[in-house]
Amino acid sequence: MGIGEVTARPPRARAVFLDRDGVLNHMVERRGQHGPPWSLEQLEIAPDASESLGRLHRAGFRLIVVTNQPDIARGDLDRATLNQINAEVHRRLPMLDRPFMVCQHDNADHCQCRKPRPGMLTGAALRLGLDLPSCYMVGDRYKDVEAGHSAGCRTVWIRAVGHREQEPSKPAHREVQSLGEAAGWILTNEGIAT
Repeated sequence: MGIGEVTARPPRARAVFLDRDGVLNHMVERRGQHGPPWSLEQLEIAPDASESLGRLHRAGFRLIVVTNQPDIARGDLDRATLNQINAEVHRRLPMLDRPFMVCQHDNADHCQCRKPRPGMLTGAALRLGLDLPSCYMVGDRYKDVEAGHSAGCRTVWIRAVGHREQEPSKPAHREVQSLGEAAGWILTNEGIAT
């Protein structure tokens, strides 16, 4: 290479980070609260998930699941069942990257991976060579939005009707009602025909 020559660096990949429960699959109501499925029988994939993820995948986005699963630490769910549920989500939505990024800790553990901390997103970025400012975080909880902001991503908050949720400390870049609407906004924001 001669003086002044610059070698082109390959473009860094971009991704859409996706919360699992409430985004890819429906929440389960138990004891008056909404939570994740604890069995394959309780797993119900969101009706617009396959089509929405297909659009993002065809546009060149990596699709990375980042999910808090504190029920492991609380003893309500075992790791084998969680692995079965994640495998079934992937079977039904094969465009998702594997493995899923999972935090098994509870608040008291003070880990760096539990959203709203950005550890799962930044870890995936290091492993996959992602450009975080070109990435999006899509979730239905304030913790998802805050993790996305902390990682330097653009954020999309799915505000489900009738689902009370704490406001994030900083508003999401976009609020939507469904994963389909989130995918549409991301593609429009990227200048990709929908």
